[in-house]
Amino acid sequence: MTAPDTRIPSDDQLADLLPFWTDICPADRDELARHARVRRFTAGDMVQGCGYGCTGVIFLRSGSLRAFMMSDQGKEITLFRVEAGECCVLAASCVLPQITFDLALSAERDSELIAIDPACFGRLAEREVHIEAFTYRQALERFSDCMWVMQQVLFMSFDRRLAVFLLDELARTGSPTLAITHDQIARHLGSAREVVTRMLRYFASEGLIALSRGRIEVVDRAGLRALV
Repeated sequence: MTAPDTRIPSDDQLADLLPFWTDICPADRDELARHARVRRFTAGDMVQGCGYGCTGVIFLRSGSLRAFMMSDQGKEITLFRVEAGECCVLAASCVLPQITFDLALSAERDSELIAIDPACFGRLAEREVHIEAFTYRQALERFSDCMWVMQQVLFMSFDRRLAVFLLDELARTGSPTLAITHDQIARHLGSAREVVTRMLRYFASEGLIALSRGRIEVVDRAGLRALV
């Protein structure tokens, strides 16, 4: 379960996470601090979207968040991840009214974040050029991530998409053994578990990976890169 909003972040914590902190006036820093809260989520918790409302503008202190979209039929596809030290404004449609799609966030690991009230952040962005510039720069960067996913879905065969995913997970975790299930991969890629299982077995038969319960060991990284 998600912890209630009980702790106000210190100025030092805000200065560490907010790149525009020293560029805005003291009065606006005070207002922002009054409307910020430290929140904790356990792995698997929903943070925002899918009926959970708008948490606000999120700055992640620790852990990892998954940003995804869900169809009316319940199919999911991962668009990007938010890692420690990063921000996510693209999910805050309450801040950016130009965003007309529902982007959800869930905690992949136990996470701690600072959430800033969307109304306050929106007011400050209107009068502080540094906050406005930061907001739109962040939105553009995340939108680029989303377009990369759409490019894969539209123009890549599934074996290439799966190879890209496995290589990305290797780079993200730093380990040749991935603790992930076929069902989790299917949710990340917006596919059916049966399709993922069939392709993973093909990769295993080609000597690219080794499969065990809940784990995938990448045996031939160069072979996966060749597929991509």
